[in-house]
Amino acid sequence: MPRAFVQSSEPVNSDSFLDIVASVVSIMIIMVVMEGMRIKNTPVKVSLAATPAAKELEKELAGEQALWGDVLRVEGEVRAVATEGVKRAMQRDALATTVAAVEHNLQQRRQQLDGTKQTDFDLARGLSESRFQLDQLVRQREQVENAPAAPIVIESYPTPLSRAVDGPEAHLLIANGRVVFIPLDPLREEFVARAKQQVHRLADEDELTETIGPIGGFRLRYTLERHETSIDTARDTRRGRSIAYRWTIIPTSDDLGEPVRLALEQGSDFRQALTKILPGRTTITIWVYPDGFAVFRQIRKELYRLNYVIAARPLPPGASISGSPEGSQSAAQ
Repeated sequence: MPRAFVQSSEPVNSDSFLDIVASVVSIMIIMVVMEGMRIKNTPVKVSLAATPAAKELEKELAGEQALWGDVLRVEGEVRAVATEGVKRAMQRDALATTVAAVEHNLQQRRQQLDGTKQTDFDLARGLSESRFQLDQLVRQREQVENAPAAPIVIESYPTPLSRAVDGPEAHLLIANGRVVFIPLDPLREEFVARAKQQVHRLADEDELTETIGPIGGFRLRYTLERHETSIDTARDTRRGRSIAYRWTIIPTSDDLGEPVRLALEQGSDFRQALTKILPGRTTITIWVYPDGFAVFRQIRKELYRLNYVIAARPLPPGASISGSPEGSQSAAQ
């Protein structure tokens, strides 16, 4: 017969086992809760595919964050300035109160004096104020004398001697702070063609006036006149006719062209027009009114930098660009 197995160890305590199980479960629950809190507080990072649109969106987001940073910085500076303004106002009020108290004290002391002493008091007070003002003036003069003088910039331009323009010429108008090229050559070509067709009308008319355009925002108004001529010699007298003409350029609007700030930028209409003008071969004649000399200096500086030859034609206020056989040629530098 087999022998019965006798257990010599102590039986397992069920309460201790339940405590161990509860401890393990509690630790697991705490770990789960902590991991959930960590996941909840972790910012979500969205990864976008590396496409041009995604890259552009990332740039926009970075720009937006930078702008928000600037806004917060400016807001902080505004609050600091407001706080400083309040402090300064309090200091000013305190100084004003002190001055008023001193003034009141002086008036009381003056009233306690007799007539002669009041006069002496007023003279002494006036002398003290004059000395104070004199000290301030002396300090201001010393500051002016010791301050470094501002440098005087003298800009140099090539070829100060002028010459008459005898080649291709482009015309630029500066008016109302705006810059615009005048299509003078196409207008004059149209004028010559029209005048040849109409000159026969002067057989019956002494004068005729018509308008061409608009071309590029400008019209050309011309007048043809018939003049009788006679040549007296010792043998006979000869009579003939001559045709005189004059023309005037009329803009269709006061805001043609571009402001000088936009005209000097890359890609402007002014820049586009310059690409069709060869430097050194074509003279740019600038028509300018007295109120546009500041703009003229900016344009002249830029044209000289680009090696263009310049001619200036100042216009009196209200005058129009005009021409006739008796007119003068532009002088370029």
